[in-house]
Amino acid sequence: MDANKVELLHKDEAFKIVGACMAVHNELGSAFLEPVYQEALAIEFEKRGVPFKKEQRLEIFYKENKLEKKYYADFLCYDQIVVELKACSGLNEQHLAQALNYLSALRLKLALLVNFGQPRLQWRRVVLEKAAQNRISDHSRKSLAFISGKEEK
Repeated sequence: MDANKVELLHKDEAFKIVGACMAVHNELGSAFLEPVYQEALAIEFEKRGVPFKKEQRLEIFYKENKLEKKYYADFLCYDQIVVELKACSGLNEQHLAQALNYLSALRLKLALLVNFGQPRLQWRRVVLEKAAQNRISDHSRKSLAFISGKEEK
């Protein structure tokens, strides 16, 4: 492989997910709230044969104690890609932090942030770097905490 080429993590699977998101956006446009896109995307995933779990629950631990508060990722696709939907004016650092936290909690490496709130579908690949994972001690690995990450380009 050429040293200048970067192999994208879960490239084919992410391509299928983004294609499904584009189909939903092309059909519905940008005027709805997130739950509408989530429901439509589940239908599109089914149609395209993309394996998914809707509203994947994240358990959060604090000092080895499981907290009652739960968070839910919009989708977990292929058992390895978090898909977090938005319907807003634009993706921001809080959305990136949310995706990184979900990756940390699920011990996964790739999330797709997808924003349906723009005239053109907006999406970002979010990768939890191995270096960031290595900085997490075994004790705190179960905690949902902000881990710095890097977007693939």
